[in-house]
Amino acid sequence: MTAPVDTSVQYRTIHGYRRAFRMCGEGPALLLLHGIGDSSEAWLPLIPALAERYTVIAPDLLGHGHSDKPRADYSAAAYANGMRDLLDVLGVERATIVGHSLGGGVASQIVYQFPQRCQRLVLVAPGGLGREVTPVLRFLAAPYAELVLPPWRLPGARQVAQVVTTAMRVAGTDLGRDAQEVLRVFEGLPRSESLFAFTRTLRSVVDWRGQVVTMLDRAYLAQDVPILLVWGAHDGVIPVAHGLRAHEALPGSRLEIFEDAGHFPHHQDPQRFLAVFEDFMATTKPVVFDQRRWRRRLRAGDPPSSVAGVA
Repeated sequence: MTAPVDTSVQYRTIHGYRRAFRMCGEGPALLLLHGIGDSSEAWLPLIPALAERYTVIAPDLLGHGHSDKPRADYSAAAYANGMRDLLDVLGVERATIVGHSLGGGVASQIVYQFPQRCQRLVLVAPGGLGREVTPVLRFLAAPYAELVLPPWRLPGARQVAQVVTTAMRVAGTDLGRDAQEVLRVFEGLPRSESLFAFTRTLRSVVDWRGQVVTMLDRAYLAQDVPILLVWGAHDGVIPVAHGLRAHEALPGSRLEIFEDAGHFPHHQDPQRFLAVFEDFMATTKPVVFDQRRWRRRLRAGDPPSSVAGVA
């Protein structure tokens, strides 16, 4: 009988801030990055299966979960720095990086900033591939929008939200498919320090017009990296069209579309996600970073016009 996997939260202090993470299993390293407002808890349904073959590292990004929530830089670049430092503290040189939503944007940023640390890249409905994003996030990114969130503390607020989200599901809206997931994330925000980190993070990547960052203008640099893209066909947060766009910009990538899923395909069909992931890992080899090739690509000039300036 297989022993239960210890997924308890551990801590390391880096640059004076406490960083929370879960680490278990043995084998090649996997770095699992969650979405905005979420935490490493989002990966718990998948961690036991992954830990059978891999060393799984699932951090709470700074400002999220059990990690500290200081007044700090919450940009994608800063998160990438933090993940590089966490891997160093844990003695992990290279990893396959798996990122969902915001975590996917951070994963892409790690590949750009620290390409020698990435073996493969798995992006699950990631940010940073186009301007379009749900109007809910555009609204919350507006100045003073955080003032609408504290009423979640009031009695009956969750019941009202349940009624609204149930109506969205019954109406067949794409966002309604993810209603329970969205409620789960938002329930952790009313604490002042969590709300501050959420809004600072959101405004670093989204404004009232949509997403403000893109990785497509630098995607050509990662053409040697094995990349798996996973999307839900009914994603109401970041449209599946972004996955098609990224697949075109990364000709060697693989794209898996879960026809009945929304923004959380790894939650809505975890067995299929694990099967797709294992096939990807078994049929690809970790990239070996080549500094000279990287420099040649940078010096060659602009990326292909089909992907430049999309966002």
